[in-house]
Amino acid sequence: MAKVLILGGGFGGLVAAERLAQKLGSNHQVTLVSRSSKFIFYPALVRLAFGKCERDDVSFNLRNALLDRRVNFIEAEVARISPDEQKVVIAHGEVEGHLHYDYLIFALGRRLATERVTGFYEYAHHLLNVDKAIQFGRAANTFRGGHVVIGECEGARLPVPVFETAFALAQLFEKHGVRQQSKITVVSPNPSGLIFNDPAVTLHINRALARHDIEYLPNFSINRLQKDFATTDANHSLDYNLLMLLPPFAGAAAAALLGMTNEEGYINVDSTMRVSGFNRVYAVGDCVNFDGPKLGHMAIRQASVAAENLAAEIEGAETVARYTHEVKVVIDEGSEGGLYFQEDWWDHNITTVKHNRFWSWAKWAQEKYWEHSHS
Repeated sequence: MAKVLILGGGFGGLVAAERLAQKLGSNHQVTLVSRSSKFIFYPALVRLAFGKCERDDVSFNLRNALLDRRVNFIEAEVARISPDEQKVVIAHGEVEGHLHYDYLIFALGRRLATERVTGFYEYAHHLLNVDKAIQFGRAANTFRGGHVVIGECEGARLPVPVFETAFALAQLFEKHGVRQQSKITVVSPNPSGLIFNDPAVTLHINRALARHDIEYLPNFSINRLQKDFATTDANHSLDYNLLMLLPPFAGAAAAALLGMTNEEGYINVDSTMRVSGFNRVYAVGDCVNFDGPKLGHMAIRQASVAAENLAAEIEGAETVARYTHEVKVVIDEGSEGGLYFQEDWWDHNITTVKHNRFWSWAKWAQEKYWEHSHS
């Protein structure tokens, strides 16, 4: 019997566990370790902030979901990993001690690197957990005029909630009758003309921003916050009365000292999702060293590839699956519909871009699918 240990309970870890349980059956043991028993559907946090869903709609219990799929669940922190000994030390949870494995999947996500932005916690709202999303929503609902700045820092690589928040704010202010007294600015560290690294996508997003009278400032990399002011590494400043900012991210700390990461702490893998230079070790999701944005659907596809190959490895078969770095994004524009685009990030194939009301509904439907299929 092979023991498969999965570290992390986000999209990548959950899908890898589900796929392996289906493929391996009861002949092998699959265990998932997560610091929390609650799965958060992060793409819905903008909707939560603006009162379009409830707290219970964006989460479900991991233990219950995995129990039905014959996956062992342990709520604990990963303290240390020893690939040579094939063991993981866990602490601060319902179980403490050593967990031995035959195969390991990293799905630990990424950590907030807020130390790179002075004053982040003192002055910025963000949408990186349920409570903070609700707190920002309250601030937006009581806003009665001034300058709102919405953006991401260098290294965030998460532009979707930035644009969705800006569109939602514009419509909320119209509803409250304060749009004329409110200026909304979206800031980005990325160059002009390359939103999602693509001119066609840039054109469509710029049109959407213009429809809502939202200013866009590229090449604006915030690294310091003070009360009412955001400052860049080039010493440019911008005043604000309300700020929502996504901070920089870095790779998970648990992998940092194992010799498997790049300088930012992201794990080096090949297209089979095997960790480079390590036997019987895979990695999926936000913790891997792939360029471009880090999105939930990428983690899901990476987890499926890893599960397919790990199951084949256990059975002594050839590698059967390879990951292609394809970006599929839906940006909800509210009453104006949604923007959908698809691009092969590595090969830079022609981007498919569509804009209509169907895509906003499709994003909502995806949220409901995850809620009902795992609760």
